[in-house]
Amino acid sequence: MDNRDIELIESELALLVRLATSLSADKSAGSLDRSAYLLLGQFSARGSAGVRALADEFQLDISTVSRQVSALEQKGFVLRKSDPSDGRAYLFEITEEGRAALQEYKKLRTARISEKLQDWTEEERDAFGRLLRKFNRAFM
Repeated sequence: MDNRDIELIESELALLVRLATSLSADKSAGSLDRSAYLLLGQFSARGSAGVRALADEFQLDISTVSRQVSALEQKGFVLRKSDPSDGRAYLFEITEEGRAALQEYKKLRTARISEKLQDWTEEERDAFGRLLRKFNRAFM
């Protein structure tokens, strides 16, 4: 593997993370932080989940995910319910308010990304999306 390729990818990823973080920090783009956006997206796509499963999915420690889910619960974005398979544990599910906040934020983010890719061809966007997904899956 050519080390220059890896260095270019590493450098561009660092820049991408910085730019994406600034997009998320822009309050005109909505009120969800990155962790809230990702957790609500997970609940929306997969239904209810417990903190341990979420921690495993996001490769975070349980205390971090617990704090993040608690913040979502305080905002009314998720609802806590007993886990029917383990009466001591809880599952969380997205509320309609959480779903609405997620959709609004996603709409704003999608519009911003669409602006940045307006000069790209459909083939370029498709290839970039597929390769980015493949890259992300390599970390899971």
